[in-house]
Amino acid sequence: MSLRVISGKAKSRRLKDVPGDTTRPVTDMVKQALFNILGADVIDSNWWDLFGGTGAIGIEALSRGAAFVRFSELNRLPVETIKSNLQITGFTAQAEIRRGDAFTMLSITPDRQFDYIYIAPPQYREMWSKTLLELDANPGWLSEGAWVVVQIHPREEHDVELTHLERFDERKYGSTLLIFYEKK
Repeated sequence: MSLRVISGKAKSRRLKDVPGDTTRPVTDMVKQALFNILGADVIDSNWWDLFGGTGAIGIEALSRGAAFVRFSELNRLPVETIKSNLQITGFTAQAEIRRGDAFTMLSITPDRQFDYIYIAPPQYREMWSKTLLELDANPGWLSEGAWVVVQIHPREEHDVELTHLERFDERKYGSTLLIFYEKK
């Protein structure tokens, strides 16, 4: 699959894919739908692309006017791919890449607040719900009115008991389900 930025300052720039099959890049259809839902709210927002992969979601946000994106990834190859894609698109100065475990990062004292946190972990490992619970237990990461967007396969979906986050919408696009939560 050929990855590209679909709108904004870096429109049509081709992005590198992570070698191997450790990541599952988001399709243009899902990316377009997500950013149509968010609209102009992306401008000047702060993002955390928690399981960064290729960086495609965070880079799309930067291309559409986001102020800052933190990318986090556990493995070296995705980290190198994100670095490369930020250089290709010219957004290195507005981004930060942290290599490490997402659950450990979420459990520490927040060093900044985010308007959007995007969660697209490896599939079929219950990582999405564990991530949500970790974030719910440490809501200081979220600005007032923040959204958390989860990208999973529809078969993975189930209810998660949350205290600080509330599910308010979901959209299905083929084999991808986006679930939207907001800070209560």
